[in-house]
Amino acid sequence: MDSHFADAGAFGSPSTDDPSFGVAARASLQEGRTRTLKHGDTFGVFDHNGDIHAHPAGAEGLFHRDTRHLSRLTLAIAGVRPLLLSSTLRDDNATLTCDLTNPDITDAQGETILEHDLVHIRRSRFLWKGTCHERLAVRNFADKAVSIALDIGFSADFADLFEVRGTARVRRGQTHDPQLGPDHVELAYAGLDGVVRRTHMRFFPQPDALSGSHARFDLVLAPGETRSVFLAIDCLERPNEAASRSRFFSAIREARRALRASSSRATAIITSNEIFNESLRRSVSDLYMLITDTPEGPYPYAGVPWFSTVFGRDALITAFETLWLDPVIARGVLFHLAANQAGTVDPAADAEPGKILHEVRYGEMAELGEVPFRRYYGSIDSTPLFVMLAGAYLERTGDVEVIRGLWPHIEAALDWIDQYGDRDGDGYVEYGRLNDDGLANQGWKDSHDSVFHADGTLAAGPIALCEVQAYVFGALRAARAMAEQLGHTEEAARHARRADALREAFNRDFFDAELGTYVLALDGEKRPCRVRSSNAGHALWSGIADLNQAKAVAGTLLSRSGFSGWGIRTIAAGESRYNPMSYHNGSVWPHDNALIAAGLARYGFRSAAARILDGLFAASTYIDLRRLPELFCGFSRNTSQGPTFYPVACIPQAWAAAAPLYALQSCLGLRFAVDTGSIAFDRPILPDFLDVVRLRGLRINDAMADIALRRSGQSVIVEVERRQGAVSVVTRA
Repeated sequence: MDSHFADAGAFGSPSTDDPSFGVAARASLQEGRTRTLKHGDTFGVFDHNGDIHAHPAGAEGLFHRDTRHLSRLTLAIAGVRPLLLSSTLRDDNATLTCDLTNPDITDAQGETILEHDLVHIRRSRFLWKGTCHERLAVRNFADKAVSIALDIGFSADFADLFEVRGTARVRRGQTHDPQLGPDHVELAYAGLDGVVRRTHMRFFPQPDALSGSHARFDLVLAPGETRSVFLAIDCLERPNEAASRSRFFSAIREARRALRASSSRATAIITSNEIFNESLRRSVSDLYMLITDTPEGPYPYAGVPWFSTVFGRDALITAFETLWLDPVIARGVLFHLAANQAGTVDPAADAEPGKILHEVRYGEMAELGEVPFRRYYGSIDSTPLFVMLAGAYLERTGDVEVIRGLWPHIEAALDWIDQYGDRDGDGYVEYGRLNDDGLANQGWKDSHDSVFHADGTLAAGPIALCEVQAYVFGALRAARAMAEQLGHTEEAARHARRADALREAFNRDFFDAELGTYVLALDGEKRPCRVRSSNAGHALWSGIADLNQAKAVAGTLLSRSGFSGWGIRTIAAGESRYNPMSYHNGSVWPHDNALIAAGLARYGFRSAAARILDGLFAASTYIDLRRLPELFCGFSRNTSQGPTFYPVACIPQAWAAAAPLYALQSCLGLRFAVDTGSIAFDRPILPDFLDVVRLRGLRINDAMADIALRRSGQSVIVEVERRQGAVSVVTRA
């Protein structure tokens, strides 16, 4: 995927010659099954009790703009850790609630002074505008008064996110001594980049004792009495905003209102399978939690914990996956990436005029150049995907004015494809990094060993990836449609000719009849990487595949070596570098499968698309909160056993969260014709676990409809339950 995960870092340290800044997985994110909150540029990773215990390569902490502003946050009652009763996230991800109680409390002589389960603590936490708000509601269920000490421990290491991920630093800045007030503590760190980063701990009521690392509240509770303690952890400068009851409740109202307002844009999906409904609700909640408001519009950050920032490729694919139910996301992505399009050649950033952003980082290490990702353009596919998405947005919305505003950026992206993308003039787009610190592989599978030949030898560049040529084809087709809408007739014809020529060449040079699929890539000497991979499925997604080749690819992808039962593997079992526990060489990625499902449906293989959706849904039933992770291992599915988790997979991850939404659209054959105001269902199919699917508030132009799809024998019946405005619904059986 993106961003510098190396397979070598999956179960050990990254190799010394690999500049991909991989996660050294000394600790698995699966072991703790952490709880995650996010708002804007702030996210938190907590254990089930709501505590933070930072440890080497562990992800726990409160982070803001790639810096860990809190590395320890612990709660003790009478000096001991409370017992966990339950730990839940609201369905909309707005708040984390941890219910805790006291263990047996003894005195110095070992005599019990408070029996277990008599004091209940409800720990409610949420993030809003750079602040982590918390309320501790402590209730006495004993039949007599209870005197008890509540202790909150805290500290901040101000570690850069890349440090947390395992990158060693030779030098660090200076940690300041804590600054104390009667009800607050300031923790600060002066970075080598000249920036002072601060964390403000604010308490209400005033603690009975406060130091630079602990706050103690001595509570005396009558029988049945509840006392509340409020905590506000500010990652931004807010010197005059104290913690208080009113601040907590006003902020939580704003946070929930904002989530409702954004998620209400999306079409609601209700099915006959309540477990699938839970999975879909979590997908939508995760998606809107990850969306951050930018000056150009809503933008889905890639994922927590490692990728909670702007990524080009991830957001573009997430926008594709959600275009049918909320086109506003795509518009925000397009405008934000256009605003950050490269304008000059900058080898340090792998930037060239017209190229679309790969990644942005704000931490100290990025500012100092210790990692090259401050504003980094090292992805070969973001630029054609940008043009593809613009065309898909126009087709979905008919909003010509948006495309007119984006047109200079679209033309610049197309110029980049011609002038810089095709490095040797052979008609294919290749990559090769401009500096030795950049990513070695620049497709979505960007591990250092993800592109190789049949014998396992790593491919030498410049490398022309299979799926990138498919995206360029899709970009040219989209450019033709957009140019026609804008009245640029000659440009439209030129893009159409180029697309036709690329399609002919691609099916000649990339298809391998013996493999039954497209090769993974062509290396720098134009030798094919004869490897069966999921990349070939993306050729179906863009439409570049000839029909006969598409049939062969579908068969190879759905074979036992390709399809694990949970999804299609990135690399088929039996290939030289196949490893189901690797990051890119045998694992299963939900977003990859969603794109492949869309490609299969495009060529009429809807039953195959339904198999993919069935696998992803089945996997979600074994996962905490029904939350699909970034990836899971590619071991074969066994009866009554869940999937094997990948140890450092991000969860939630935007394009994984959106994957079942897109796969469902593919099964339903759902398309839009804005010129006629019609919603079409082309040969819809329902996977075996669904009998009914209802789409409420499905929008087209200024109209909307509520639509039900019901299984009837081997067919699916489409019924319009409500109509608002000029909209027609068309079904092709």
